[in-house]
Amino acid sequence: MNRYDEIKNLLKASRSVLTNRIDEQVEFNIKKSYGILLEQEDNVLPNIEEKEYETADSDKDEVVKKTDKKRAYRISGGIIVIHGEDKQKTQLTTEDKKAFQETMDDFIKEVSELVDFNKLNLYENNVEWSGKITELDIEFFYTIGEKNGIYINGTMTKIDDEFLEFLVNLRKFYEKFKSKWSNVIAVRKKTPQ
Repeated sequence: MNRYDEIKNLLKASRSVLTNRIDEQVEFNIKKSYGILLEQEDNVLPNIEEKEYETADSDKDEVVKKTDKKRAYRISGGIIVIHGEDKQKTQLTTEDKKAFQETMDDFIKEVSELVDFNKLNLYENNVEWSGKITELDIEFFYTIGEKNGIYINGTMTKIDDEFLEFLVNLRKFYEKFKSKWSNVIAVRKKTPQ
């Protein structure tokens, strides 16, 4: 048996082991530790994290424990992370997917074609989204909710007509973003997940 046949048999054996459904976490750990790359079966990203944090109840001095679950989805190259109290509230709906795709497409059309988007975080009462405009070396941050607004970060940015036009477009698009994602939050609150 030559080296090629040996590798082929090992690959066949590993596929048969991984094809028989084992615990997803065990499977993920095996794949990660051996660097096994597979095609993505669905649009759910494997890095689901659960964080515990404590918040103070406003009426009482007691500390209430909550668990924030989040689930990440890849949509056309962008990532949307949905945060919720339980797994049911972290489900991606068709409306969420459509809104995210439209948001990315419209941003490219209306603000800048050369942009690297960061993940969009969808919370129960807030949405945060950011990215980097590569041609201007400017980072933007949109948020609706408690600290709603537009924030930018850049180093030694030249103030010229192109930059001022960019700022106007960024601000105009924020109003569209705020309207669309406020509606998404409202729909998610109304419909049982």
